[in-house]
Amino acid sequence: MKTEVEEIISEVNPLNFRTEILNLKKDLNAVILAHYYQESEIQDLADFVGDSLELARRAATTSADVIVFAGVHFMAETAKILNPNKLVLLPDLDAGCSLADDCPAPLFKNFREENPEHFTITYINCTAEVKALSDLICTSSNAEKLIRQIPEGKQILFSPDRNLGAYLMKKTGRQMTLWNGSCIVHETFSEKKIINLLLENPGAKLIAHPECEEHILDKAFFIGSTSSLLKYVQQSPNSKFIVATEVGIIHQMKKVCPEKKFIPAPPEANCACNECPHMKKNTLEKLYLCMKNRTPEIILSDEIISKARIPIEKMLQMS
Repeated sequence: MKTEVEEIISEVNPLNFRTEILNLKKDLNAVILAHYYQESEIQDLADFVGDSLELARRAATTSADVIVFAGVHFMAETAKILNPNKLVLLPDLDAGCSLADDCPAPLFKNFREENPEHFTITYINCTAEVKALSDLICTSSNAEKLIRQIPEGKQILFSPDRNLGAYLMKKTGRQMTLWNGSCIVHETFSEKKIINLLLENPGAKLIAHPECEEHILDKAFFIGSTSSLLKYVQQSPNSKFIVATEVGIIHQMKKVCPEKKFIPAPPEANCACNECPHMKKNTLEKLYLCMKNRTPEIILSDEIISKARIPIEKMLQMS
């Protein structure tokens, strides 16, 4: 016996999901925002594909009545915080984030209270409740710029990604107290396998996201956010790259530079661990269903929205 979801999906030929989604988008006056780490078929029908900063900016300025966020939970929450009166949909509510999971609000509150004189900069990969407890939100695209705007004498708490925090300390020369969190994708890359790939591909350049561990970043020719990595491969005269970040970005790299070769950095284990399991929870079918049923919806309290909006808007102003 078919479930309700199976019944609904069976009504639509899989080849027509794209057409149905575009029709629903028009009917709802919706905008579809997708992160670079989404499946390629979702990226290709989104109105805008970008990194966390770019998506936050789009969410803040959209005139659509409905925001459909093909990403993970904290990203959709950010869209809701910036658009409290709009319907914000996420194809799969279980599309979470290891960094957000590693930093629960009660423990983060204790962390702040233990360091009352510190200015709190929090990576956007966190829950709405943690954002509400922060002084400033940042992304990997703008973190260095924001940190350089904090007065030299001010001590900083940086959460929740210790690898990004350590990288930023090196870049800015600022000592920061770091939360001990990490991304399950960016901490999995194999140094030995990457070295072998570099030997097998003379002239290839290793490019890496700053959430990677230090021993990977030390070998990278270029380090940057997903949008920075995409821009770099377009501008670089090199024709071959080993890409140390979630493999979804390679779809966009191939689209803008079809003549170049992009090799995913391999994980330690023989698995697809360089794919974010949370990002990949969203599918074309789930995107269709969430728009058809106008659910799952992101719901936040007025208090959380009001408090979390302050550090997000401060980020947008400063960057």
